[in-house]
Formats: sequence, structure tokens, C-alpha cells
Amino acid sequence: MEIVLSGIRPTGNLHLGNYFGAIKNFVRMQEENQCFFFIADYHSLTTHPKPGDLHGNVKQVLAEYIASGLDPEKATLYVQSDLPETVELYLFLNMNAYLGELERVTTFKEKARKQPDNINAGLLTYPSLMAADILIHKAHKVPVGKDQEQHLEMTRTFARRFNRMYKEDFFPIPQAYNFGEALVKVPGLDGSGKMGKSEGEDNAIFLVDEPKVIRKKIMKAVTDSGPTQMNQQKPEVIENLFNLLKIVSAPEVVDHYDRLYNQCTIRYGDLKKQLAEDVITFTTPIRERILEISANNDYISKVARIGAEKARESASKTINEIREIIGFRHF
Repeated sequence: MEIVLSGIRPTGNLHLGNYFGAIKNFVRMQEENQCFFFIADYHSLTTHPKPGDLHGNVKQVLAEYIASGLDPEKATLYVQSDLPETVELYLFLNMNAYLGELERVTTFKEKARKQPDNINAGLLTYPSLMAADILIHKAHKVPVGKDQEQHLEMTRTFARRFNRMYKEDFFPIPQAYNFGEALVKVPGLDGSGKMGKSEGEDNAIFLVDEPKVIRKKIMKAVTDSGPTQMNQQKPEVIENLFNLLKIVSAPEVVDHYDRLYNQCTIRYGDLKKQLAEDVITFTTPIRERILEISANNDYISKVARIGAEKARESASKTINEIREIIGFRHF
């Protein structure tokens, strides 16, 4: 059984893109692997050094993870800051991470351009912290998006460097977890690209959105003036709506609107109303479960506590072995 690790920042609510793009696959992964899922609250400080409600955000994301299908009894769910061993490994990795390679990281250069007044050391050493998250559990696989591939490659570099420096075959070299065809790209409502909270509130449908909010967002979704020729190719903004429809609606519904489009008789208002109701039908059970879990502070605390205990069992073993290899020993 392989060890798989993934994390998410507590900087906003989960949306349909998160659910179909990763979480749905996480639910499957927990049945087949030893999985660690963590809330990356340390990471969030690199771009949000003064979070308004860090604890509240962590609690919300944890509730949303569980409501979406992650099972604390099958996988280890924990909060990053509950694992001090990660910080210690982060320190050790930084001792052998070089300024030049850190400055060349694409995401560092992009973030530095976006936040020129907050180019902090945590932002520069983000790859080291990500590597520590992965290596502390000796993870074999890591689900990563395109923007994180370079960070994972650096994790492999740090792992090989440690093994080479100390002449120990200690860290496994982690690989990207490939979802293959199971990975669904969910389009946003702005007419292009993918759904994401960074693109604006109206671009994403969040799992906690009330029905009236969902209807309003979808009715505002970008469209065009309509088809002018039979069976013409759909432009991207319309294809996006149909892709959303394929995700949440019955096949016969998709076929119905596809036929209307090809016959140049489609009414986008009707399509949007149908899409909104189908999204509401899909998200309502998850939203109700999120609200139920969020209101149960004792349960949230228990999940976080047990998750931290399970994660520390793995992490403490790793860090004690690392200290021994480097030469830190008690007299």
C-alpha cells in the first residue's frame, strides 16, 4: 500500500472545481492507499501574513473535506500546524537548499511580482516547506496540479540530496499521483479557464452556496448571441456551460440542450435555469452536511486531535531517524 499525501490552503471555501478536480479522487484514493490529507495553514501565511480568521478558515475547510467524503477513520486528516516535526524537517532541508534554485522557482517569481511589498522568506522557501510536508511521512505519491509540478521536482531534488549527503537510502523519491481520465477540469462561469476562487467569487460555485446564490451566479454566466448555423461548433463560453451540464445533469438533459443548440432553437435562459437546479440538487446534500459538521465543535476537535496523533506517529519516527542520521543525539 502506497503512502499518498495532499494538502489544501485554508484561504476560502471549496468549490465544484475542487470537488471534481481532486476531492472526488481523494475519496477513491483513501480506499486503496495510506492517505494523509492536511490543512496547510503554515503555507497560507506566505501570501496572507495577517489572516482575518485563520482558525475559522481551518475549521471550515476541515468540515468541507469531511462532508465531501473524506473519512477520518480511513485516512489521516490533520492540521499542518499541529505537526511540529514538519517545521523541524523544514529547517533541516533549508540548510541544504540553495538561494539560486529557490529564486528560479516559477511560482516564487510570479508571487514576487504580484506582492512586491511582501517578498518574505517563507515565500522563497515555500518549496522546502512543501518538501517537508511530503517527506515527513515518506510519501510515495503526491497529487499535484500543473502549478505545483516544479515544487514536487524540487522535493525529489531535496530527497536525493539528503540521501546522497548522508549516504543513506532514506527518503523514497515521491512521484506525482496520476488520476488519468478520472481528473475532471471544471470550467468557471466567467467564460474561460477553470473554476477557481482566485478568479473571483462569481467565477466559482462553492459547496456551501445557498440555492439563491447559485441561481444568481449561473444566470450571470457569460454566453453569446446564440448559434446562427445548424450543427455549428460551440464557442468556448458555451462549451463551458455544456461541460458543467455534463458534470451535474442526466445524459438525456445534456442531449436535449445539445439538440436544441444544433437546431438553432436553444434559449440560454432555459439552459441556465436547468443547470442551476441541477447544481443545487447536487450540492444541497453536501452543503447540509457541511453545516451539520461545522456546528459540531466537539466532532471537529476530535477529528483534528486524532488526526494529529496519527500524523505525529508517522512524523516523529521520521524525524528521530533523521536526527540520528545527521548526528543529533542526546548525551
